[in-house]
Amino acid sequence: MTRELDGIPGWFWPADQRLFDWFLSRDDRGDLLELGCYLGKSAVLIGRHLRAGERFTVCDLFESGSGSGSGEPEAGSYKELTRERFERNYLNHHAELPEIVHGPTSVILDHVEPGSCRFIHVDASHLYVHVRQDVDSARALLTADGVVVFDDIRSEHTPGVALAVWEAVSTLGLSPVCLTTQKLYATWAEPSRLREELLGWLKGQDDLWHTVDPLGDHQLVRVNQRKKAAQPPDLKRVTADLMKVTAELRAATREVSESRPVMRRAVGWARRLRRR
Repeated sequence: MTRELDGIPGWFWPADQRLFDWFLSRDDRGDLLELGCYLGKSAVLIGRHLRAGERFTVCDLFESGSGSGSGEPEAGSYKELTRERFERNYLNHHAELPEIVHGPTSVILDHVEPGSCRFIHVDASHLYVHVRQDVDSARALLTADGVVVFDDIRSEHTPGVALAVWEAVSTLGLSPVCLTTQKLYATWAEPSRLREELLGWLKGQDDLWHTVDPLGDHQLVRVNQRKKAAQPPDLKRVTADLMKVTAELRAATREVSESRPVMRRAVGWARRLRRR
């Protein structure tokens, strides 16, 4: 999947792609929702897991939210975000578009049924007041065992996201399950079974590093992409290269040695001509 998504701009790292696949492949039933889609990188992956009878809804301001009036400090970074580009990227991988709500995420409760979503990805505004509203919307829209994923939970330029999400953990009963470099995976259900299933899967994933940390009354699984080990040098190739260089140096040395008598004679002739 990573290679398929490489051509779509966006910040959706391989470890999170793997985790999305796992969470979305679970046996739960329900609809899918993404609040904030940028150019479709994560939406394309989510759409791969849409099952018969389910709905996939995407909500975004698109180009209407890219100006300085949006209130986002980095709004200018999204000038290339247009609905047309999102739709083109999505249709490069899927036959049909998801249901698109072109507007602020504050209207999502008018378009999605409460208690209908098994998976929600929140990657919209970074402002506390908006994220707090997205938290409330996710709580209302999730099924009893549904999973919500919050992006930019750890970025230095998005403290409003961190405040709103950890506040939900502290005061609204949100249970954190898994944390990556960018995202928090959480649920309002009792999390122990989900956590154990995740840990069982992670044990078989050699490319993913993980650990479990206590977090107050919670146990938080931290996951990251394991760095690839440096490949040992190809000794046969290195030896062949050294032999080639050695042979070239020997040939050059012979050429210099053979040219010395000629050079000495030329110098002698030059001296005799100067004396004349």
